Amino acid sequence: MTPALEIAVQDIAGALIARNEGADRVELCAALGVTGGLTPTAGMIDLAAQTGIDVHVLIRHRPGGFVYSVEEVAVLENDIMFAVSAGAAGVVIGALTKDRTIDVSATKRMITAARLAAGPREIEVTFHRAFDVLDNRVEALRQLRDLGVDRVLTSGGAATVPGGLAVLEDLVNAQSGVQIMAGGGVTLDVIDALVGIGVDAVHLSAKTGVPDPGVAGPGSGAQAPLERTDVEVVRAAVAALRK
Repeated sequence: MTPALEIAVQDIAGALIARNEGADRVELCAALGVTGGLTPTAGMIDLAAQTGIDVHVLIRHRPGGFVYSVEEVAVLENDIMFAVSAGAAGVVIGALTKDRTIDVSATKRMITAARLAAGPREIEVTFHRAFDVLDNRVEALRQLRDLGVDRVLTSGGAATVPGGLAVLEDLVNAQSGVQIMAGGGVTLDVIDALVGIGVDAVHLSAKTGVPDPGVAGPGSGAQAPLERTDVEVVRAAVAALRK
């Protein structure tokens, strides 16, 4: 089967590019380049859900590690319920313990929040690259399956996907019932290899920098290019997967 293509986008223009070029879904996030991705704003979620492509919302309220307090998990639950109520087709979550294992309690709470908010509507749950911090990933796949997670986003534990191909293949071969979505430094020239090992989906940001038309000032942060979705990269990725 042809792997699905998920594009990480940060604005409505990116969601429309992904839709128009034939991607299967988007992961909607904010501050991707600086933080690795955070939960987008309420307005962004609402409008992105109206674009006609399945929108999976990243649920991560701060940068840094994935060990959360009880209060933080409550925030994540609230963000999940809002995103699903606003029309998200899926949520992207992840929570760990200090011992680098899955935080089962937090994960259960977040999945329950998603299912409750969805009501009779189907909602998909992806466990994000917190998975790459785990020590025993094959066992974690089975644990996530039992918790009700649909897929994991992973680079195979490497800094980027090209360095994690062997582990990704092991995860695919584990046949856990959880979809394996390769993501993290995916480039067009690695797509053939990912198809060859049988991943269920490919995830890439296809982002490029464009000049900021404004001027940074006190309180605005450092001047930097704005991150936008590159239509040519999305088009090439679709072509590489569909050939």
